[in-house]
Amino acid sequence: MGRAFEFRKARKMKRWDKMAKAFTRIGKDIVMAIKESGPDPATNSRLRAVIQNAKAVNMPKDNVERAIKKATSKDQKDYKEIIYEGYAPHGIAVLVETATDNHTRTVADVRSYFTKTKGSLGTSGCVEFMFEHKCHFKIENKGQDIEELEFELIDLGVEEVFEDEDGIMLYGNFPDFGKIQAYVEENEMGVIESGFERIPMDTKELTEEQTADVEKLLEKLEDNDDVQNVYHNMA
Repeated sequence: MGRAFEFRKARKMKRWDKMAKAFTRIGKDIVMAIKESGPDPATNSRLRAVIQNAKAVNMPKDNVERAIKKATSKDQKDYKEIIYEGYAPHGIAVLVETATDNHTRTVADVRSYFTKTKGSLGTSGCVEFMFEHKCHFKIENKGQDIEELEFELIDLGVEEVFEDEDGIMLYGNFPDFGKIQAYVEENEMGVIESGFERIPMDTKELTEEQTADVEKLLEKLEDNDDVQNVYHNMA
């Protein structure tokens, strides 16, 4: 998964390069976390994770505090998490995670992107089974022995541990997020960021020209403010 992670990381860094969009998406995550479990990070594990991620993308503390205050306002709209699935050109499976306050607008936008790039928006479940839902944590590299760390965390559901350029990555199954988060926090491992990913169980090789066709769809999706994450099985 190491090389696959580097590829996903490159795409992620390209996506989050537009800082304003990154802050908008973090803001939505804050709203959803607070609506779910309240505004106190001490008792809201999801909010703690979002605040860590805000730091990872250099979101100013004042912005985070304003987003939390806004999220607790009675006037704040609710965001609903909706997944869209379909196929890009050349049979590439695409899964789109959104957070929207207007489902009609979002589905119309997503459908138009697929149509304009000669893809097809599918029905729920048509490609989700092709992806493994994983959680990940990036923790501070304090010179830990990777094998010992993996052995220490294996009973919590951590399946893979490897060094990243600015930390250590931990990967586990989606349902084990809470257990892993509690352990790394209790043991002061220095969480830099955490979150979820959908990793394709198989990937498809394309030519350079075919890849460019798929990229047109991915870029349109990633530029949409309602879209939080885009996953695909292109190699």
